[in-house]
Amino acid sequence: MCGIYGWLSKPLQQFPADPLATMGQALSHRGPDDNGEYIDKAKYIALGHNRLSIIDLTSAGHQPMVSADGRSVLVYNGELYNFMALRRELEQAGQIFYSRTDTEVVLKSLCQWGEQALHRFCGMFALAFWSADDNSLLLARDPLGMKPLYYTPLPGGAGMAFASEIKAFLVLPGFRARIDPHALRQFLEFGYTFWGDGTSLAGVRKVLPGQFLRLRQGRIVSCEAYYSPPALGCGTDSLSDRVAAVHSCLDQVVAEHLVADVPVGLLLSGGLDSSLVAALAARRTKVATISMGFAESNIDERPYARSVSRHIGSDHQEILITPDEIAGSIEEAIWTFDDLFADWGTISTRLMYKKCREQGLKVVLVGEGSDELFGGYPSFVAATTLRGPSLWKIFQLYRRYAGRRYGGLFSEFRRIMASHLSAGEGDLFHAVRLFEACNQLPNNYVMKVDKASMAVSVEARAPFLDRRVADIAFATPREFLLRDGVNKFLLREAARRYQLLPAEIIDRPKFGGSMAASWIDEVPSFREYARQVVLDPGGWVDELGLRPAMNSYFAGRRRGYRFPHAISIFSNLAWRLFQLNLWSKKYLNVG
Repeated sequence: MCGIYGWLSKPLQQFPADPLATMGQALSHRGPDDNGEYIDKAKYIALGHNRLSIIDLTSAGHQPMVSADGRSVLVYNGELYNFMALRRELEQAGQIFYSRTDTEVVLKSLCQWGEQALHRFCGMFALAFWSADDNSLLLARDPLGMKPLYYTPLPGGAGMAFASEIKAFLVLPGFRARIDPHALRQFLEFGYTFWGDGTSLAGVRKVLPGQFLRLRQGRIVSCEAYYSPPALGCGTDSLSDRVAAVHSCLDQVVAEHLVADVPVGLLLSGGLDSSLVAALAARRTKVATISMGFAESNIDERPYARSVSRHIGSDHQEILITPDEIAGSIEEAIWTFDDLFADWGTISTRLMYKKCREQGLKVVLVGEGSDELFGGYPSFVAATTLRGPSLWKIFQLYRRYAGRRYGGLFSEFRRIMASHLSAGEGDLFHAVRLFEACNQLPNNYVMKVDKASMAVSVEARAPFLDRRVADIAFATPREFLLRDGVNKFLLREAARRYQLLPAEIIDRPKFGGSMAASWIDEVPSFREYARQVVLDPGGWVDELGLRPAMNSYFAGRRRGYRFPHAISIFSNLAWRLFQLNLWSKKYLNVG
């Protein structure tokens, strides 16, 4: 896992090379083990890389990695889990290898097969590949969007810059950060930016999951999708056959995700998803599991995690997080996440990864992706039961905390869902699954995992987001995912048939929530800190005309409901304004 950055200038508009090192410093947390640069002034190309060494810790894995003939250069962030199979295929084609890294496999695959190599990759990645043969720069991102990749015009229109994180652009001479009004609107309503390739900053775009861009002479000349989710599942396979198939696939994928030359741990919540990953891993090797608890909270999942640990025989540790730790790391966490991002769990997630790193773990496996692909959310149930104007009701599920006054994005939501409905032949369940996998997942949940883990130099691996697992999920009809009101039915049956988990875990309903949501209503010190930030004179509360509502909220006249039964509109709005004020001070008017 690493950080990549660089640019391609327009001819005769050579961008100075000095900022490349500064961009690298801005991303040093993503790769503290090594740093490298490749600059060819004659070709107007500059590439940089920060390395977090995971496989083949020697200098043979140094990047930028240059081909033997010197005509191709790669900077790459991620892990390719099928790299050994691809390596054997390339060796049969005459390629010679000089390291044990997956990076060299990626480089030689792109040299051998060009952009078609992307179809062969199973893993998480973002990459930039320079070819002197046609003076082109290829930018590409993995199918499910696990690794981020952003791009923006160089100041003065001198070319195009790219980076793993937005903060690398803030150090470019002449770059001026401005909030995108449309992104602001989405953030206030949904809590994140879900529209296309947009970000919170005007002019900054992201490469979409399963997409590649080709640049020449400092501008984009082509943009193509190399991956799209398979069509709606159908067929005559029995439940038994599908249970066997998903178990076999997950078993292989988890085994590949355990490959590393550094210690590997597993984050264990006690829910079905992370427990399945841990159980499959434990059948391969002795595993270390970590669970998180919260002080001053009446919600504690650790007993479930302990039950799983006993069942699989893992070396188990528990991490306890306090409100003071959360409050003390909020501003640092907001800097971590780049985009406006109001998920209640971002800060505690970052603290959890930090504590993992302090315990010597450089790689952790996580359970993200299962809910989106295998039907774990209330929106999936709603998609099978709603009558009448269904899209409007689905929309309410996604933005239910914003309040009507701050609404108005339904037309855009309807446009997105219309395209998903078309892909799913009118099936609302499949359309919701596509929205979860193609909009919610890459722009919200996966970004939380990447930014939180990489901020403290930890690689988080998500087996459920391997494209092979995703393809099985998309090909599975809804009757095998949701049955008799039970969600993720296929995964529960796999866990039951292969005796992977205790029954109490297999049959446990999904739990979702974050302690910060209750703290803002219930912990006085945390609430006072939030009040000072939100009501700061001249802040967004005045710009948006929300001071009266927030005065009432913090005065106790508009209280939230007791968590976790519900989170009030005002708790969520206060949290988003809190984030917005702190984010603006760090990201806007820089440069």
